Amino acid sequence: MEHPVLMAIRRAGFTPFGWFDPSTEDRVPDGARFVILIGNAGPDMWRRFARERDPARDTMDAWTEAAVGELARDLDARAVFPFDKPPYPFLTWARRARAGHISPLGLNIHPVYGLWHAFRAALLFPVAFDMPQPSLGAHPCESCAEKPCLSACPVSAFSPEGYDVPACVAHLETEGQVCMEGGCLARRACPVGRSFTYGPAQAQFHMKAFLKARLAAR
Repeated sequence: MEHPVLMAIRRAGFTPFGWFDPSTEDRVPDGARFVILIGNAGPDMWRRFARERDPARDTMDAWTEAAVGELARDLDARAVFPFDKPPYPFLTWARRARAGHISPLGLNIHPVYGLWHAFRAALLFPVAFDMPQPSLGAHPCESCAEKPCLSACPVSAFSPEGYDVPACVAHLETEGQVCMEGGCLARRACPVGRSFTYGPAQAQFHMKAFLKARLAAR
């Protein structure tokens, strides 16, 4: 039977990806003895967000802060977020939590959810739980010979040298209607976790939010 804390996280519409006992090197706020990374995988969290907020007007960060804050209070935990300033090392925590591997795109790839997930918060508990370590599994990209994610981008924004953000943004501003309507083509090319692919409304919401944030950062 699943641990009651993990069940509560799922009931709230979030996915628990992994957990760990923090050490001083993990840069976890003082007092935390156990960390659980949570977020969205597939459409579940999106469905709750769309029920409770207007995706055309409201930001997911604001909703996440409220929804996860309520969950944290119910679980006697503290919540921290990837958008906190200064930022917390969520990708480093993901390695500690056995929550996936680094893909050729630089994104975290989960053995079940593929690229169709995102870390939305970490729950910090003042007590440790007796939970078995999540099964990390083999790195799915190592057995992927063709690596279609690296060739699917129409402007070759992804390469072994990194992610060419300006090229991606310029494409989305001009000729990137296919990407804006269906989501990143490089992400969609990955064969892992395709059953969790975002639907059109969810994909369009995230692409618009990404482009808006990048334009604002110029």
